[in-house]
Amino acid sequence: MSEIIYQATDLTGSKRVEFLNEARRDRARLRATDGTSLVMLPERTLSRLEALAKWGGAYAKLSTLLRRNTGIPSTSELGELAWLRSLDREDMEEFLTELQDAIVAAKADEDTAILDECVRAWKATARQLSDPLRRSVLLGAHRSDEYVPAESPDAMNGSETGTGG
Repeated sequence: MSEIIYQATDLTGSKRVEFLNEARRDRARLRATDGTSLVMLPERTLSRLEALAKWGGAYAKLSTLLRRNTGIPSTSELGELAWLRSLDREDMEEFLTELQDAIVAAKADEDTAILDECVRAWKATARQLSDPLRRSVLLGAHRSDEYVPAESPDAMNGSETGTGG
């Protein structure tokens, strides 16, 4: 970031293009007429910073909740993370680890795609586990004698593949 601090009057003069170019590259500083320091930066940078702050805060909150006790945090304690309520403690701890890795990667990559995918996948998992039937299928014990070989759709319709008709 440049050390140049533009004045509000610079935006009406020839330095306007210089200010905008600097803002496009990284960020540009402007001193408002009331003395307030302002920063202009690309919107994608602001969006990335907001996402990192949001999920960094969520990470800190869940980490603190899990450190405080050995049980599962209540829905009210989870707050905006209440979608995690269908997970057991072990899954919450795994989510926390993956979230931390995704935050670090998103910051390093300067792209929140990996963070967005991590949260999307865990929300999908939590939704599946919130349904009792799906939960029992996903987490229940399964024995090999409960399964039978699947037949091909043609065999189920009474016609065998490769036979003339």
